Amino acid sequence: MSTLFSPMRLGDITLQNRIVMAPMTRNRAGQGNVPTALNAHYYRQRSSAGLIITEATQISAQGVGYPSTPGIHTKNQVEGWKGVSSAVHEKGGKIFMQLWHVGRISHSSLQPGNALPVAPSAIKPAQGKAMTYQGLQDFETPRALEQHEIPGIVNDYRLAAINAKIACFDGIEIHAANGYLLDQFLRDSTNQRTDRYGGSFENRVRLLVDVIDAILTVWPANRVGIRLSPSGTFNSMSDSNPEALFKHVVRQLNLYNLAYLHVVEMNEADARYGAKEVTTASLRDVYEGNLMVCGDYTLEKAKKALTNNEADLFAFGRPFIANPDLPARLQKGIELNGGDPSTYYGGTEKGYTDYQSLR
Repeated sequence: MSTLFSPMRLGDITLQNRIVMAPMTRNRAGQGNVPTALNAHYYRQRSSAGLIITEATQISAQGVGYPSTPGIHTKNQVEGWKGVSSAVHEKGGKIFMQLWHVGRISHSSLQPGNALPVAPSAIKPAQGKAMTYQGLQDFETPRALEQHEIPGIVNDYRLAAINAKIACFDGIEIHAANGYLLDQFLRDSTNQRTDRYGGSFENRVRLLVDVIDAILTVWPANRVGIRLSPSGTFNSMSDSNPEALFKHVVRQLNLYNLAYLHVVEMNEADARYGAKEVTTASLRDVYEGNLMVCGDYTLEKAKKALTNNEADLFAFGRPFIANPDLPARLQKGIELNGGDPSTYYGGTEKGYTDYQSLR
């Protein structure tokens, strides 16, 4: 019988366990949004995860939305990421890069030429503020992308996928969750277009399909995952019929035989903001491949879900921050360290690489 701690075959690679390090923005990239030796050390420490998914990584200068977050669109960034992948591989780990374009969740001060952020429609986020090098600032009303610009963004994903391969990653995850560009195209609260990228489910999923098709010219399908947040309200997201929408999305994904579908489950904040829950079970009924779930999982919660065949892989976020050897601690029943939220975003090695592993 499979357990959380037994190896799992994912496409043509073998994971040492089913415990995944979830993608987590830590705002510690170096100048030019280049990964550094400190970042390599951080990921190396956590290489006992069955799979590491990197922090979200910008596909282009236009995709930037936060200070000191890494990119994969310059030669220096590629070289920086080579150091990360090498560090993980030296310890026997597997690592996928998460590809990211934030869309409207940016600010002109972060954009080339101080241009407005882009989005499917010119709709400003209703809550929150933009994180900039000058501190928190009000979100701006984004510029709606012209249809002729969209193929260029698709090509940016393709080029980023090429660069991730050059940087020696094991695969990539397409970030289509959490209110960023691809999610903005999927949902009708942010996509009010009247062209072939708006309106019907088929039209709203078109950009995501275009991106998958482009990436599959670079990577085999069994090295590509995708992340969705069907119940998510983060970054002012909602949809009028999310269950029907995301079941449609999942049916499209079934055509590709991807490595996995990564679902961010509804949390307390989503409930407070009136989320319409799309249950993992409803998507499990539709999706034909490996399902990864993320949502405040504990050891017992994950064990139960695996036993009940509710999911195949389990992504842990914050526990990996303070517990670099999380799989060993879970397997041995050792109490987990608590993290320091004041060091989650930005800073030095404090709260980043100074948490101790078991001796």
